[in-house]
Amino acid sequence: MIDIPFQHANSRILKLMKRPAAGQNNLERIKAWREVCPDITLRSTFIVGFPGETEQEFEELLDFMSEAQLDRVGCFAYSPVKGAVANDLPDPVPEELKQERLARFMAHQAEISAARLQQRVGRIETVLVDEVVEEGAVARSTADAPEIDGQVFIDGATHLKVGDFVEVELEEADEYDLWGRLI
Repeated sequence: MIDIPFQHANSRILKLMKRPAAGQNNLERIKAWREVCPDITLRSTFIVGFPGETEQEFEELLDFMSEAQLDRVGCFAYSPVKGAVANDLPDPVPEELKQERLARFMAHQAEISAARLQQRVGRIETVLVDEVVEEGAVARSTADAPEIDGQVFIDGATHLKVGDFVEVELEEADEYDLWGRLI
């Protein structure tokens, strides 16, 4: 897993954020990483509604997300931080628009996540059991951070213990979670 806080995709916004990378360079990096390790899990965080962000720049971010196909993504609406230079930038994005962009971003990423997880259905993976409940075991794969990412549910596996590593065949997926059966 690689966790890189890309923050945005638009070059002007990245410069305002004092971030060195450009969106196109990041897409090239992602492609290179996936060529070396096709099963790599890529995680990142983004900020929408940064002061001065235009609708076109936000759309560029959505286009970046479509092309990057990141596995795990977090997003935040910009909020002023005491002492931050960004607080003094012109053209603050209205709070209502920030929240609308955040919702659009997360809906867009949910579609990407669902498609990426669907590609894992049929695979056999080793998972770590985090909890055993009445219905079965709740586990996570190597792609999942505890209490942040999705889970792997194993129905009927009540005999397992927390901390067990088990092999499962992944049978179903939604936007964030997987369901599997013990092998």
